[in-house]
Amino acid sequence: MKIALQMYTLRDFCKTPADIASTLARVRKIGYTAVQVSGMGPIEATELAKILHGEGLTCCATHVPLERMETQTQKVIDDHATIGCRYTAIGGFFQKDYTWQDWENFITRYNAAAEKFKSSPVRLGYHNHSHEFMKLDGKVIMQSLIDDLSKDVWMEIDTYWVQHGGADPIQWINKVKGRIPCVHLKDMAITSGRQQLMAEVGEGNLNWRGILEACRSAGVEWYIIEQDICQRDPFESVEISLKNLQAMAG
Repeated sequence: MKIALQMYTLRDFCKTPADIASTLARVRKIGYTAVQVSGMGPIEATELAKILHGEGLTCCATHVPLERMETQTQKVIDDHATIGCRYTAIGGFFQKDYTWQDWENFITRYNAAAEKFKSSPVRLGYHNHSHEFMKLDGKVIMQSLIDDLSKDVWMEIDTYWVQHGGADPIQWINKVKGRIPCVHLKDMAITSGRQQLMAEVGEGNLNWRGILEACRSAGVEWYIIEQDICQRDPFESVEISLKNLQAMAG
């Protein structure tokens, strides 16, 4: 099992290149050997590559805004070559209100972006939140994304957000078998006041045995730990998640 940390979890500690360097050093000391680059402050790819190499860290994936994919295609490709990364994705499609036309327009736009990357080593993906599990005219939007986005677009299933949307992470991982090189792992806990909370992997109520079995069957390459909001020090949270996931992996 190849485990990575989504750096968005530690975004508050990654504002400047110096912050990024010190934070990545701490991440490596905790025991991670790979990261997903997202939510960090501006840094040149050459400088990031130097830091990663110096710490012995692999960049398994990134998140890049759709506008950059469209207007700076070659720069995105070149930057990913510099840091030795094949996978990028957008963090989702967001609107105040949603119609089918909004989603159809997005799908057309993202397929066009994916076409621009087709001859490159970089593959584009889509990361879900919970709003993709709403139904419009009786159909779940997430199913339309799977069906209508180009098969060149991979699906970065996020276990917490699937559960938050009232769906089953195992079912949706199975739906994208062969199309999910990277998965986001975060847990869901509940308070006495019935408030849903993001929790460290293994500290909440998700069915991790079933989720990990589904990931293996679906061909997941990178198991990426993420926690958008931590209830304790974020560095402590990412260490707990890593140890629990390693124990689950046997």
